[in-house]
Amino acid sequence: MSYNPTGQKYDPSALTSGQVKWKSPSNIALVKYWGKYGDQLPQNPSISFTLDAAHTITSVGFEPKEDDDKIKLDFSFEGKSNLPFGEKIIKFLEKRKEYFPWVTQYQFTINSENSFPHSSGIASSASGMSALVMCLMDIESQLGNKKIDLTKASFLSRLASGSASRSVYPELSIWGANSSIANSTNLNAIGYEGEVNPLFSTFHDDILIVSATEKSVSSTAGHALMNDNVYAEQRYAQANANILKLIRAMKESDLDTFGEIVESEAMTLHALMMCSTPSYVLMEPATLSIIADIRAYRKETGHHVYFTLDAGPNIHLLYPDNIREEINVFVEKQLKKYCIDGNIIRDQVGKGPKKLL
Repeated sequence: MSYNPTGQKYDPSALTSGQVKWKSPSNIALVKYWGKYGDQLPQNPSISFTLDAAHTITSVGFEPKEDDDKIKLDFSFEGKSNLPFGEKIIKFLEKRKEYFPWVTQYQFTINSENSFPHSSGIASSASGMSALVMCLMDIESQLGNKKIDLTKASFLSRLASGSASRSVYPELSIWGANSSIANSTNLNAIGYEGEVNPLFSTFHDDILIVSATEKSVSSTAGHALMNDNVYAEQRYAQANANILKLIRAMKESDLDTFGEIVESEAMTLHALMMCSTPSYVLMEPATLSIIADIRAYRKETGHHVYFTLDAGPNIHLLYPDNIREEINVFVEKQLKKYCIDGNIIRDQVGKGPKKLL
């Protein structure tokens, strides 16, 4: 499956200039993808909650320019010009120009901001690149394509950043082929909302910011290290088995199995980092303290509260809404002390990208 622009009709004269603005969420993978091949394709399928509070807001202003086949744009991040990231966007658009054949006819002014610390283990590339793609898809729709195609948006977001493919859908999404999951593909994510027990639509994700500093290794470099990891093949088999077990648990509202798999996936991700060559450790001492406190609290109370991590030290605390008050007390009394300046992002399962302008 691919997107062939042949036959698509664009009428740049119908839209001389304008601005679009989108908010797109981050997501937190429950079964992790770690390792890729070919053109941004995952070595194993993943499933994620779409978030809400952790998001990127991106605006794209556009005006006609001379058709010189060069992509021109100015990019600012949180109010400051960011030339390196602007160049990254230009390279992306140049490489994927066949899918946006109109981009050379405009000069773009792009502004972006995150609601969370950049490069600290929350999927900033997922929200950032999906927000950019939603803006471009919006412009394209105004040029004659009428309705935004979320499958195409996921496909193009994947080409920009793998995990971004999952951020275009509400609540729950799956990216990566598994023969037992209908319509699953490596080329784009699929929405999976409504396929599991409604309890999971109520889930909260309290993101405990242990560190707001930039990661010591990029996710791109981490994925590349899986090419030589001696445990890679076993890991890919494990992920394929885990995603089916997790889906079954979510359909049956089996929270014990859900939590067991989610926590195992988080620890496996970081174990893979620690046994790569070179190896690296992204957890902080406070990360381990929080994990120990969560496990002790769960054993003591029987509450269904679980942790996961992305490729960073910050803990994502997952729990259903029906124990929100008890967990809030637990977080304030026992976990907040581990967070930098008490910083906690109170998040929840969200409804996907939203057009703001």
